[in-house]
Amino acid sequence: MSERYLLTGAAGFIASRVAQLLLDAGHEVVGVDNLNDAYDPRLKMWRLADLKRHAAFRFEQLDVAHAREVNDFFVASANARPFSAVLHLAARAGVRQSVDTPQIYVETNVTGSLNLLEACRSAGIPKFVLASSSSLYGDTTEAPFREDMDTSRPVSPYAASKKGAEAMTYAYHRLHGIDVTVARYFTAYGPAGRPDMSVFRFVRHLVEGEPVSVYGDGTQRRDFTYVDDLARGTVLALRPVGYEIVNLGSDHPVPLRQVLESIAQHTGKTPDIRFLPAHAADVPATWADISKARRLLGWQPEVSLDEGLGRSVAWYLENRAFAASLAL
Repeated sequence: MSERYLLTGAAGFIASRVAQLLLDAGHEVVGVDNLNDAYDPRLKMWRLADLKRHAAFRFEQLDVAHAREVNDFFVASANARPFSAVLHLAARAGVRQSVDTPQIYVETNVTGSLNLLEACRSAGIPKFVLASSSSLYGDTTEAPFREDMDTSRPVSPYAASKKGAEAMTYAYHRLHGIDVTVARYFTAYGPAGRPDMSVFRFVRHLVEGEPVSVYGDGTQRRDFTYVDDLARGTVLALRPVGYEIVNLGSDHPVPLRQVLESIAQHTGKTPDIRFLPAHAADVPATWADISKARRLLGWQPEVSLDEGLGRSVAWYLENRAFAASLAL
C-alpha cells in the first residue's frame, strides 16, 4: 500500500538514497532541507534534481531548527494526506567541524529533533525514524559496539548532539507513545558522497594527481558502510518496534590506509601521501555489532567495500568535471 512520508535532509547523501528507495516502492515523499553550506551546496542540488524527476516527490526548503518554520509547514500540510512517518535525517554532520562551531550542532541536531517530535505529537504522526551516529560510542567502548553499551562519554560536540537527539526521541516515546527507531549509522560512503569525507577526498586527489592528506598514521579503523545499504536499513526501520536503537554498519572495520590502497587500484594511480596530525575528536576504531539489525529488521549489508569503492570511483569519473569543481 502506498504511504506518504516526510523526509528531512532530503538533499543529503543518505537521505537522497532513502527517498529514491521509497519512491521506487510506490510511496509519496515530501522532502525538506535547508540546503546549507556545511559542504558544497551544488552537490545537494545535483542529488535533488534527480529526485525532482519523480511525480511523487515534493520538495520544500525548510530549516528544522526553526520551530516557526516547522510549525507553519505542518499547518500548511494539515489538509493533505497524513504522513505515515517522519524519517529525520537532517543533521549537521562532521566530528572535526563540530569542535569549531558547536552551537549550530545543538541547534540542528537537538533543537531540530525536538521541533519535529513536537510536530509529530501535535499531528498524531505515529512513527519517527532518527538517523544517529556511531560517534556516540566514543573511544572508551570495547569493540564491536552493541546498542546497549555506554554512550555517556561523547568525545565531540557532534556526538553529544546526536546523544541529545536520541534522548529526546525516548522522552517523546515514553510520554506520547510515538514509535521510534534510532538508526546508528557507521561511516557512510559511496557515489555522490560528501566531499569532506575521506573516500571522496581520496578519489578526488588520486584522479586529479594531487597529494593525499591522511590524518594520523592511517591505521585508524572504520566500519565503512555503503550508502545503499544504510538507506535500505533506514526504510526497514519504518516497521513498528516501540522504541529501539539499531546499528547499521558493515561489521567489517578496515584501516584507512587499506581504503586508500583499494581506491588507488581502482584509479590506477599511486598516492602521494601527506600525513597530518590526528584530530583530538577522532577515535581509533569503529566496529558495529549488527546482530540486532539482522534480528529486528532482517537487514544486513550487501555491498562489499571493494565493490562500493569501485562504484565511488566510477561515479567520480562519469561526473569528473562537476565532481572536480566541488569545494572540499
